[in-house]
Amino acid sequence: MNTTCGFVAVVGRPNVGKSTLINAIMGRKISIVTNKPQTTRHRILAVHTDGDTQIVFVDTPGIHRKANRAMNRMMNRTAANALADADLILFVGEATRWTEEDDDVLQRLKSADAPVIALLNKVDRVHPKERLFEALATMSARFEFAEIYPISALKKDNLKELMAAIPAYLPKSPPLFPEEMHTDRGKEFQAAEVIREKLTLMLHQEVPYGLTVQIERYEVDTERVTIHAVILVDRDSQKGIVVGKGGQVLKTVGQSARLDLCEQLGSRVHLELWVKVKDNWSDSEQDLMRLGYE
Repeated sequence: MNTTCGFVAVVGRPNVGKSTLINAIMGRKISIVTNKPQTTRHRILAVHTDGDTQIVFVDTPGIHRKANRAMNRMMNRTAANALADADLILFVGEATRWTEEDDDVLQRLKSADAPVIALLNKVDRVHPKERLFEALATMSARFEFAEIYPISALKKDNLKELMAAIPAYLPKSPPLFPEEMHTDRGKEFQAAEVIREKLTLMLHQEVPYGLTVQIERYEVDTERVTIHAVILVDRDSQKGIVVGKGGQVLKTVGQSARLDLCEQLGSRVHLELWVKVKDNWSDSEQDLMRLGYE
């Protein structure tokens, strides 16, 4: 068999650049990206097919040190399951910062069966550049990594070298997905995530962590895509913040999401948003399952 195919789990603490890395490798938006933790909440597959090699990247939620709420525990389980199924693990850390949460992730990797490649992300922020050698040496001393790459997911530095190295760690196998497929997530999921991304970017403090988005209607015709979405918040006090004075926040979020969706879908989009309160949904295992969380 001449074809290579396998799963590559991308793990790290929250907000370290995992989704930015996958989007850069894929050359398209697979996962939403913000500067806040908990942006990625689901396991999302990104399928990269090049000739006789298919790499299935598994974008995972950041592993949380304090998993006090049901959603945080669910995200930790999702990341742990990705590790168990992986043929190769990419551990993403920052070149200029190491935290207790990084240590927690590294402890989990010590019991993983798959080889681990360390990625020192955000090297574009390292000044002077001589400090990078020190960061590489420090990372090398932390664990017996198969390889270590200094990268910048944002600037796409060293990603070609990383992609050239990955196939050697994957098994000989026929492709698991069609060549034209880029992700296992459908358009409704992607629409909900785009809306949540815009909300997360606009809102501050704790509000983004207490909301989720459900698509109630998704219709495609020859003229446009019609999307009706409900934004669920877990406290009544959050509803007014999401709507904003005179509905301005909701209007701004809707406009930004619609423009993004028009570009992604290559079509005109009619988007309508509503806000509803669902008490404490993010700390209820049953509600999380009903809302499509794993």
